[in-house]
Amino acid sequence: MVSHRTGRTLPTAERLSALLLLTDAIVAERNLSKLFSQLARLLRRVVDFNAVYVSLYDRQRNVIRLQLFDADFSVDIPLGWEFDANDTPAKLVSETQKPVLIRETDTDTRFSTSMPLFRKYGLHSLCMAPLSTSQRRLGIISFGSRKPDNYLEDDVEFIQLVAAQVAIAIGNALAYEEIEELKNRLSREKHYLEDEIGGELQFKEIVGESTALKQVFDQIRKVAPTDSTVLLLGETGTGKELIARSVHELSERRDHTFVKINCSAIPTGLLESELFGHERGAFTSATSQRIGRFEIADGGTLFLDEVGDIPLDVQPKLLRVLQEREFERVGSSLTLRTDVRLIAATNRDLEEMVNSRTFRSDLFYRLNVFPVRMPALRERREDVPKLVRHFVQRYASQMNRHIDSIPAETMRVLSEWNWPGNVRELENFVERAVILSTGPVLEAPLAGLRTIPSDGAGGRSPIEESERRLILKALSEVDWVVGGPSGAAARLGMKRTSLQSRMKYLGIARPKHSVH
Repeated sequence: MVSHRTGRTLPTAERLSALLLLTDAIVAERNLSKLFSQLARLLRRVVDFNAVYVSLYDRQRNVIRLQLFDADFSVDIPLGWEFDANDTPAKLVSETQKPVLIRETDTDTRFSTSMPLFRKYGLHSLCMAPLSTSQRRLGIISFGSRKPDNYLEDDVEFIQLVAAQVAIAIGNALAYEEIEELKNRLSREKHYLEDEIGGELQFKEIVGESTALKQVFDQIRKVAPTDSTVLLLGETGTGKELIARSVHELSERRDHTFVKINCSAIPTGLLESELFGHERGAFTSATSQRIGRFEIADGGTLFLDEVGDIPLDVQPKLLRVLQEREFERVGSSLTLRTDVRLIAATNRDLEEMVNSRTFRSDLFYRLNVFPVRMPALRERREDVPKLVRHFVQRYASQMNRHIDSIPAETMRVLSEWNWPGNVRELENFVERAVILSTGPVLEAPLAGLRTIPSDGAGGRSPIEESERRLILKALSEVDWVVGGPSGAAARLGMKRTSLQSRMKYLGIARPKHSVH
């Protein structure tokens, strides 16, 4: 081998001495980027080259990815650049685990797609060797020279020794990075799960035994063991997240993370970063690298709530990760792979959105593999009493209240109400009732229920009629005393002025024979 400085061949002893210095300098380096920067500098002491690069061969995708490049001339190829592996010496080296020697790029007839690139930068001879350890194949190291026939057979043997030491160093650095990434990931999952435990979703089972709910349970049992995408349809507040969690818990992924994201709660410009992550400097506020939800959920389940609110420009990227299981962080050209089971939910009509071109048809078909429709609470009224008792018990326990009785008339009114906000609205109503209750009997503020349109022209709705009867009953029991500690308003858990307003609206007038 010819030295840059002296123009003479390095003796074998000097080569081995330089190789030992290289090994000592790099083998303990744990930071991959620092290792690569050291390699470029130290390799010049043992090998004659004008350019050196390290590349990885992704056999599954059949692409070559450039990981390190150092040359004494400028190039316009970025690190992380990927290109088709077909008809490349890098693929041959990686698959055969044998070095490749190119004495003159102008006359070598192999690798017709690669030779023009070498010639473009004036490289006439190349020597490429595999980077492999006993555990794994890492990639290829390539040395290029602007001089023809610069590498001889004995140079190839020495370059293989260099490659073996470089492979050990890269293997150690990669192993360290993988351990650190695993530790960081476990930490992220731990914090995420702690946040979930402390979140608003407190109960772990779905309350109800109605026929409509049992049909949903039956569908869950069928689809949960598969890895198929599930699309949960239904109005707001019907318990779609609970169903998504049930699918996860009944699947083979139960021991991995369940990650959720509400697509409507994330600003449009940040949703892509939330889903796929971003690199430092990808945009103005990106001061550090961020891991996206698809990475956090790898091996587990990702729940995309309000999927109908995903912007059109993000939809193709979501489709790609569902079909190809790969994506790039914002600001990065490095392709990452993920193994995620997707559950999506929406209260919007996706088919209508497809017709109006506000939602991609191909994404809709990919999401609509196994649709499950969640019934509205008015479609399973028989579950209302059980839900009411469940929420009363929960909130009474939280507030240190003792409530052991729910008036039958109150339960009947609640069962007949249409609950446009579904289970969530019922839960909030019961929480408010527990706050207002001062004794062992639930004092539900029935007058606070929102009025709905009447069923018949000029008539009252069944709920209004139920409320009217309840107020009349309370007034009759206290001889039409409205206010005061023993009046009808106190019995109903209402303010006197509120009760008077409801009486006026419902046409309740004090009988003439009443002395009060």
